[in-house]
Amino acid sequence: MSALPLPAAPASSPVPPLALPGGLSLPVGRTAIMGILNVTPDSFSDGGRYTDVVAALRHAREMVAAGADLIDVGGESTRPNSTRIGADEEWARIGAVVESLAADGVIVSVDTLHASTAREAARAGAAIINDVSGGRWDPEMNAAVAQSGCAYVVQHYRALPGMPGEHFDYGDDLVGTLIERVGSQVQDAIDAGVTADKIVVDPGLGFSLTGDQCWQILRELPRFAQGGYPVLVGASRKRFVKALEGDVDANSADIAAYCAAAGAWAVRVHDVAATVAAIARKENDVD
Repeated sequence: MSALPLPAAPASSPVPPLALPGGLSLPVGRTAIMGILNVTPDSFSDGGRYTDVVAALRHAREMVAAGADLIDVGGESTRPNSTRIGADEEWARIGAVVESLAADGVIVSVDTLHASTAREAARAGAAIINDVSGGRWDPEMNAAVAQSGCAYVVQHYRALPGMPGEHFDYGDDLVGTLIERVGSQVQDAIDAGVTADKIVVDPGLGFSLTGDQCWQILRELPRFAQGGYPVLVGASRKRFVKALEGDVDANSADIAAYCAAAGAWAVRVHDVAATVAAIARKENDVD
């Protein structure tokens, strides 16, 4: 493993299973690899590369061939100072991609803030809705996910990067405060009808969190499993990783391997092949 500001991964509990619609299932007993597919012109690391449907599908299938267990399709960037778009434009960007991948039997997650996009994605065969606001941006999102039958990634949320409402004060116990806040979001989803076996939680690295705070969350990652929900971690190519010396994808892959050893349900990554190799090396080191 490269020189990351992380200790050896602590002993972890078994990764909880997740109920997916349509008889779909993910591997049990190991961390799943979620490949990132940005069908956007302005994402922070690969904006504009996969706006064409053919290019997007080719890249998705390359990630599956490299070992991705599911593909997270996004049509709206949430990087700092990104441009907000409407749900119709978002679906125009991603609809054909979601439909084609789902028809091929690929487990598709859709990264969206919009309830109407979540509904369209479910009708097109998506299995997971990944909302970086955890139901806080669109007041109809929780109900839309409940009605869809999709699994639901509930990310901790204060504000999108660079927007009003973004601040970094969490008191004396950063991780405890995040757990409490995301727990409130989870409860709202359950109150709207989402069943507990369909919920994943995400600490939201890079969202209203400084670089030092992101590292602290990673060091205390097993605490996020205390509520019994699967944990998704998305560190790949984020600002706090780019601040490290060395190759950003290699460092991202090593962080993903640490998260896998610490019990993450899934890691959300750009470079699937590097992540698969890093996890294998970590497992061999432990053995």
